[in-house]
Amino acid sequence: MTDYGTMTDPLLQALEADFEGVGVVALGGGHGLATALQAIQLVTPNITAIVGVADNGGSSGRLSPALGIPPPGDLRRALVALTPTHSTWRDLFEFRFDDGDIAGHSLGNLMLAAMAAEAGSFDEGVMEAERCLGSIGSVVPAATESLTMKAVIDGKVVHGQLNIAQTAGEITELTLEPPDVAANPRALAAIKGAGQIVLGPGSLFTSTLGAVAVPGMAEAINASEAQLVYVCNLITQDGETLGMDGAAHIEALSSHGRLRRPDVIVANDSPIAVERPHEPVRIDEVWAAQLGLDVVYGDLVDRSGDWPFHHPNRLGDVLGRIAPS
Repeated sequence: MTDYGTMTDPLLQALEADFEGVGVVALGGGHGLATALQAIQLVTPNITAIVGVADNGGSSGRLSPALGIPPPGDLRRALVALTPTHSTWRDLFEFRFDDGDIAGHSLGNLMLAAMAAEAGSFDEGVMEAERCLGSIGSVVPAATESLTMKAVIDGKVVHGQLNIAQTAGEITELTLEPPDVAANPRALAAIKGAGQIVLGPGSLFTSTLGAVAVPGMAEAINASEAQLVYVCNLITQDGETLGMDGAAHIEALSSHGRLRRPDVIVANDSPIAVERPHEPVRIDEVWAAQLGLDVVYGDLVDRSGDWPFHHPNRLGDVLGRIAPS
């Protein structure tokens, strides 16, 4: 996994330049959103991360129903990604217990739960965490209550983000429950004021579309005059996107997310060695040209680990080139 500490110097340079830049909103969750946030910081510190709240796995899956709060894990990860300098607070937010009744829990998740209780609302608790960490920008839950993801996969109804991510097959329907939940007003306000909206990278259905599917979110994005950017995943993913090429990923944003077509698609054009059934996600240039889609390519791969992830600096370079003035 990429070490956040390697990002410190270029981030400080950007901050010292006192350049606010265009307001950027990034939607999603998990490792993909964290990478996007690291990349966007190389362009502007004027960032709002809108994070999905349907995670039901791991520490989040235990804390959310027990305490009646939205799942904190992806929010914690986004907060850390937006904290460029090492500090005791950041170390504490990243600490995870190995033993006892709290084995597997992230201390950061527990601290978010405590801050929410002290502040009187989960939204206020997240804002207090921003202040303690010294985070750049803002982290906003997509909704102010926990949601449950539901999908129809090969004709069968599957409940829960974790189960959906682990179930192979074609996803033909994706919804969130309860259906009458409202998007967080802070999230809608950030979208309205944005100059650029970034979707991806990350799990297409359970992260990216999981945030977009909150009622009111797609409508706000479609009404926005902001540049809509989709950062295409590097490779297909177990349980969600096996067999899907780049066109299928983008079509899913429209069919499942009810989104307008992206103004810009960011895609990798460097070789990736991956074993079947996984395969690189490629954009067919003829297909893109026929639809009038603007595709920007780059070598986006971080090859330092055992699995191909986006390299934040390389992705930041591409996002900087396409950022609206």
